[in-house]
Amino acid sequence: MITKKLQNLDKINGNEGTVISQIFHPHSTLSGIRYSVSHSTIKPGKRSKRHKMKTSEIYYILEGNGVIHIDEESQIVSKDDAVYIPPFSIQFIENTGTSDLKFLFIVDPAWKKEDEITLE
Repeated sequence: MITKKLQNLDKINGNEGTVISQIFHPHSTLSGIRYSVSHSTIKPGKRSKRHKMKTSEIYYILEGNGVIHIDEESQIVSKDDAVYIPPFSIQFIENTGTSDLKFLFIVDPAWKKEDEITLE
């Protein structure tokens, strides 16, 4: 059995006001899975960078309020919303609330740096 606590995971601080912690990835589960699961926090008034992924993603909102932008569409999101993001979609999410926007994101197949294309 593999268990993890969010507060014990390494954090990746993005310059744009995001903090990401990778929870599960094939390399941390002895290749028992093909997807990755990460936790992200975005500070109020901040947003992720515009980017595309070669893979599909699902965002599950845990706390806060925001707007997710996928290609030409935008949607308000809040706690318990889930959003599917198709491969190669131009995307970013912004925190429009007054508290942290926290969400899980699942990437299938698992996230790899070379699969992410930053557009800014």
